[in-house]
Amino acid sequence: MENVYKTVQGDTWDLIAKKVYGSEIHLDHLMKHNFALLDYFIFPAGIQVLTPEVPQKKVKGIPEWRK
Repeated sequence: MENVYKTVQGDTWDLIAKKVYGSEIHLDHLMKHNFALLDYFIFPAGIQVLTPEVPQKKVKGIPEWRK
């Protein structure tokens, strides 16, 4: 089950991303999973925003040229 964040009056997308994920850099991930809420720039209190986990980037081995 996905996590949900309940907005506080005055929340914005970047502020929610910072609170939930620790960085505004995940703003696009948050917005992508909440398409129906994209009309909000500044949220009223009580809106439920889905906050799915950010997928981890796969780290591959050292490139051949660095070996």
